[in-house]
Amino acid sequence: MDHHHSHAQDSNASIRAAFFLNLIFSLIEVAGGFLTNSLAILSDALHDLGDSFSIGFSWFMESRARRPGHGSYSYGFRRLSLLAALVNAIVLLVGSVFILSRAIPRLFAPESAHPEGMLALAILGILVNGAAVLRLRDGKSMNSRMIAWHLLEDILGWAAVLVVSVALLVTNIQILDPLLSILITCYVLYNVGRNLRKTLAIFLQAAPPELDLAALDRALGAIEGVLSTHHTHAWSLDGEHNVLTTHLVVPATASRKHIIHVKKAALRLLEHADLEHTTIEVEYEDEDCRMRPD
Repeated sequence: MDHHHSHAQDSNASIRAAFFLNLIFSLIEVAGGFLTNSLAILSDALHDLGDSFSIGFSWFMESRARRPGHGSYSYGFRRLSLLAALVNAIVLLVGSVFILSRAIPRLFAPESAHPEGMLALAILGILVNGAAVLRLRDGKSMNSRMIAWHLLEDILGWAAVLVVSVALLVTNIQILDPLLSILITCYVLYNVGRNLRKTLAIFLQAAPPELDLAALDRALGAIEGVLSTHHTHAWSLDGEHNVLTTHLVVPATASRKHIIHVKKAALRLLEHADLEHTTIEVEYEDEDCRMRPD
C-alpha cells in the first residue's frame, strides 16, 4: 500500500466518523428541540442536518472521486456533488421556512422554553462537534479541512445557545429564544443562497470565477503565428475541476512544424490556469469551420 493510499483511507475514516457523530447528534437535537420547546435548538438542528448531508456526501465522494469515467459518463461522476448541493439547498430552504413560520409569531407571543434542557444540549453539542473537529484536524484532503471548518461554525452556534440558555435561567426573557432562532436561520439562508448561486452557475456552465477568460483568450491570440481565436470556452465540472476549449486560426501556409509550435505555446500558456482538461483545435484561415463567426 502506498503512502497516498494510506492518507486517503485515513481521510475517509475521519469523514465517516464525523458523519455518524453529526447525524446522530442532529437527530438528538431535533428531539431535544421539541422537548425543550426551543426554536433556537431546532434552528441549530436544521443547520447540523444540512452539515450532516454535506459530510455524508463528502464521505461518498471521498471514496469515489478517483473512479474514471466510462461509457456515457466520459467526464466521470464529479457532478454528483452538484446534485447533492442542490438537494441540500432545497431541504435547508424548506426547513428554514418552517422555523421562521414558528419563530416570528413567538416574537409577539413568547412561549416558555426549558433553559436547563437547552443548557445540557448546548454543552453536549460543543463536546460532540469538538470531538469531530479533533478527529478531522489532521486530515490531509481538502474535504476533511472544509468539513472541520463547518463543524467549527456549529460549535460557535452551540456557544450562542449556551449563552442564551444561561441568560434564560437568570432573566427569564423568553423572547431571546425566538430571536436566536431567527438569527441562526438567517445565517443558514445566507449560506444557502450563496452556495445555490455557485451551484447554479456551474450547472449553467458559467466560466469559473478564478479564470479570466477574456485575458486568456487575448493571450492565446497573441501567440506568434496565431491570426485569431474563436469559441474559447471554460466551465467547471464540479467547482474544482475546470475544462477549457478553444479554436486557434493559423495562416493557410502554416507548416506542420508551425502548428506543433502553436500548440506547445498554447499549452505552456494554460499551464498556470490549473485546468483538468483542455481541447485546442488549430485550423487554417481558409478552412471552413462551422463554428467560426461570420
